[in-house]
Amino acid sequence: MALKYNLSKVYALSDNDPEFVNQILTLFVTEVPEDLKQIKEGIKKKDHKYAYSYAHKIKPTLDLMGLNVAFEEILQVEAWTKAEGKKKDIIETFKSIKIQVKEAIKEIKKDFDL
Repeated sequence: MALKYNLSKVYALSDNDPEFVNQILTLFVTEVPEDLKQIKEGIKKKDHKYAYSYAHKIKPTLDLMGLNVAFEEILQVEAWTKAEGKKKDIIETFKSIKIQVKEAIKEIKKDFDL
């Protein structure tokens, strides 16, 4: 199975410290799903500023975790919030991000016994 994530940036940042890597992974597994719920809520309520704040918050994490497609898509979410776009224009992109994060989390939990 192909990896859904890439930890090369995490290992570089941590100087290959396994404890630090574990902390980063734990934060990713616990916080990003919650942040995604907040983005979804912002989209649902058409609260573009709210959705933007959470999209902006997870953007560096997606990059750090090597979720390149999800990173590009979160940039689209940010652009959508700034343009105050219609809900229907961003739903599929958001669903794609959610799926990628969910698959990465599932794999990380299995690979790192989290």
